[in-house]
Amino acid sequence: MTAYAIAHLYPQGRPDDEVIDYIDRIQPTMDPYGGRFLVHNSPVEVIEGEWPGAVVVLRFPGMTEARAWYASPAYQELIPLRTRNMAGDVVLVEGVAPDYDPSATAAALRAAAAGVTPVE
Repeated sequence: MTAYAIAHLYPQGRPDDEVIDYIDRIQPTMDPYGGRFLVHNSPVEVIEGEWPGAVVVLRFPGMTEARAWYASPAYQELIPLRTRNMAGDVVLVEGVAPDYDPSATAAALRAAAAGVTPVE
């Protein structure tokens, strides 16, 4: 199942040399794990609520690869270049299957709320 690394970052002004170095060096840390950028440095259009900062979305073949990339010595070496210069939140999340049906999730939530065990 495809997995994603999502970062909500709060840059402080213009990127300094460390952030630029981080950006320049990150892709080679992702390559061994099949990681690719889906969103990077794109303008955010806020349609509900607030969203200060920037969003980054990376795609990996699965959670195993996403976790291995984040824990890799190559990426761990880069993290301080980012964290010394911007705050943020980073999460790993698994995507849904191509045949995902949100109505099945709604039915399971209704059953759980009613205290009923769904029949499979």
